[in-house]
Amino acid sequence: MIRIFITLAVFALLMMVVALCLGMYLGDIHGQHNPDTLRWAMVHRLLGMAAALAVVLVDSIVITYFIGTSRWCKEVVETYRLESELLRRSVLLKRRTFPWALASMLVVIGVSALGAAADPMSGRVGTEQWVDIHLCGAWAGLAFIAVAFYFQAQNIAAHHAVIDDIVAQVRRIRTERGLEV
Repeated sequence: MIRIFITLAVFALLMMVVALCLGMYLGDIHGQHNPDTLRWAMVHRLLGMAAALAVVLVDSIVITYFIGTSRWCKEVVETYRLESELLRRSVLLKRRTFPWALASMLVVIGVSALGAAADPMSGRVGTEQWVDIHLCGAWAGLAFIAVAFYFQAQNIAAHHAVIDDIVAQVRRIRTERGLEV
C-alpha cells in the first residue's frame, strides 16, 4: 500500500505544482482578451480542478485503507485472542491519520474556492482582489498537503508493521496448533 500511496501522492502534488506554475506564468489575466492567454487560463482551471480531485482521491484511498485494515485487525485480534496492544496501535494510527486526510481535502477545496473567487471569467465584479489571495493560498495549500501526505505515509508504514506483527502471531499460533499456514 505504501508504494501505491506514494505514487498517487506524488502524482497529485505534481499536478498541483504544474497548475500553480501555469497560474504564476499567466499572472493576473484581468482585462486580457488574448485568445491564447484565455485558453491557457482554461487549462489552468481544469488542471487545478483535476489536481483537487486527485488530492481528494488520494485522501479517500487512505481513509478507506484505514477503515478496512483496522476492521481486519480487530477481527483477527479478537478471533485469535491476541494481545489488545495490537488493536490499540491500529486504532491509534487510524485516529492520527484521519485528521490529516480530512484537513488535506478541506485545504484543496479552499484553494479551489479561492481560485473561483479570483476567476475573471466568472463575470463577478471584484475578482481581481482575490488573485494574490489565491496565489498565497495555493502555495500554502501545496505545502500543507505535502506535509499531510508525509504524515499519512508515515502512519501507513507504521500500520503495515502492525499488520505484519498480527500475521506473524497468527502464523505462530496456527503452526503450534498444527493448522495450515
